[in-house]
Amino acid sequence: MTDTEAADAVGETIRTARLDLLPLRVEHADAMAGVLADPALYTFTGGSPPALGQLRTRYARLAAGAPDGGTVWGNWVLRVRADGGLCGYVQVTIREGVAEVAWVVGTPWQGRGLAGEAARALVARLRRLPLRAVVAHVHPGHHASAAVAASAGLERTDLVHDDEAVWRLDLTAPAPPAAS
Repeated sequence: MTDTEAADAVGETIRTARLDLLPLRVEHADAMAGVLADPALYTFTGGSPPALGQLRTRYARLAAGAPDGGTVWGNWVLRVRADGGLCGYVQVTIREGVAEVAWVVGTPWQGRGLAGEAARALVARLRRLPLRAVVAHVHPGHHASAAVAASAGLERTDLVHDDEAVWRLDLTAPAPPAAS
């Protein structure tokens, strides 16, 4: 798979039952600043809510793509189709056949299954690519995020990276049969 093929695959809108995962644009920063404004959102990840200017700068960098030729970034904001508002984001970094995924849903939208829905859709998209694995790093105390990882088909491993549990989905094994 070339970087261009991967970039094309991760640059498309993804639709779920309730969400549109829209490729990130700088213009999303205004709405996302509000989504990401609750300090409680950073309990497990560290950091603090970004200022609007910081978010615009970050989004410009992310939308431009990874500076490393062997890396592909995919970033989507989550738009709730029912009201058209943004509620969070998902992202992927693809390097050497491994896709590292992450998700964030703003505090007011948590507990509705939106993060799981978005993560499952992202992993389904990644299954279309010739990748070896999908991984996520989840703080061991973040039970909601662990549930999202499990719902997307990832399994907790014994590995720890930066004090976070590594969750993994091996894509070299055949996919399990669909439930009937």
